[in-house]
Amino acid sequence: MGGIHYLDSNATTPLDPRVGEAMAPYLAERFANPSAIYACARDVREEVEEARAQVARLIHADPEEIVFTSGGTEADNAAVKGVVSALRNKGGHIITSQIEHHAVLNVCEYVENIGCEVTYLPVDRYGIVDLETLTRAIKRDTVLITIMHGNNEIGTIEPIEEITRIAHEHNIYFHTDAVQTVGKLQIDVKAMDIDLLSLSGHKFYGPKGIGALYVRKGVQIDPLVHGGHHERNRRAGTENVPGIIGLGKAAEIGEAELSANEQKIRYLCAKLEKGILERIPEVIVNGHPGKRLFNTLSICLKGIEGESILLSLDFEGICASSGSACSSGSTDPSHVLLGIGLSPEVAHGSLRLSLNKFNTEEDVDAVLEVLPMITEKLRNMSPFWGNNKDDKNMRSEAERYTEER
Repeated sequence: MGGIHYLDSNATTPLDPRVGEAMAPYLAERFANPSAIYACARDVREEVEEARAQVARLIHADPEEIVFTSGGTEADNAAVKGVVSALRNKGGHIITSQIEHHAVLNVCEYVENIGCEVTYLPVDRYGIVDLETLTRAIKRDTVLITIMHGNNEIGTIEPIEEITRIAHEHNIYFHTDAVQTVGKLQIDVKAMDIDLLSLSGHKFYGPKGIGALYVRKGVQIDPLVHGGHHERNRRAGTENVPGIIGLGKAAEIGEAELSANEQKIRYLCAKLEKGILERIPEVIVNGHPGKRLFNTLSICLKGIEGESILLSLDFEGICASSGSACSSGSTDPSHVLLGIGLSPEVAHGSLRLSLNKFNTEEDVDAVLEVLPMITEKLRNMSPFWGNNKDDKNMRSEAERYTEER
């Protein structure tokens, strides 16, 4: 990427060149509609189904359980709205968490407006849902529990297996937004007993505009999009063939390289975290110390606005985020950071650095070289820096986190 150091991979990852090569023919000569009956269309249909099988293998599903969508947001919408619609005679109560991605939170708000009830579970200071609180929230008309697998901002990994057990003990469907974990972590939907799972291609080196919803056999779900009989009547519309081929190739590569990628990225992220904590005073590291995505580092720097940090990093050729890319236009502090108990003042100073398999030590070293200077400069300019009460609160949080590490 030339002089650019890209560390915002939870927003999107670079396209793997091998994925681009696999897609190229389907943008030109292999253009046939896979629903047609002539030979070249049948060939495309076979390749679409092979891509479906590749995605299924990545998460240990059966190919017929994979429904292609336009991305993770549509998959989340299809899961929540689809279950609510299919089970409307049973009830309309949904349980989710306060720190879900807005693709889940906003659709939950939508179904509330059409008569459903939603319980938003609090989380602890690491971002983990309390299982006893979850169990107490279950009602006779609860039809769905939807809890994300790995948080897109702080990286905390939720206890999915325990949540599915609770859900199924009460005959409730369980959906997980796994957009940040598919292609990073080993996922076996059968062993984890998941009913519905959302994924997105551009989060693991595939193209944008393509994703999938895993729907376990026997799960009742109404289609979100109506029209033709595509995707076994579960999602109408002519298939995005280049995107599907790209998603399949990304899944194939991801399955083969999962362990090697984790080893490399985990090392780089650990070096980044250690270097920041050694060079910058009074830093809070967000998320669980151990149960956290190995590529994600979310920190809060007291006395600084996140936007100022990002602009300064951008000037140095470093791409980062202050939270979720989908919320980058908002001036409100992150709902995730507020949900784990941080004050709005501290949450405003958040910085998320997320790595991918193409990152190098040079990228990490670039951050470690300029971030301490940026922090010192912005703190010296800040009217909020030096408040004794806030300093003590921040220091207490930072010291507590360091001790627990």
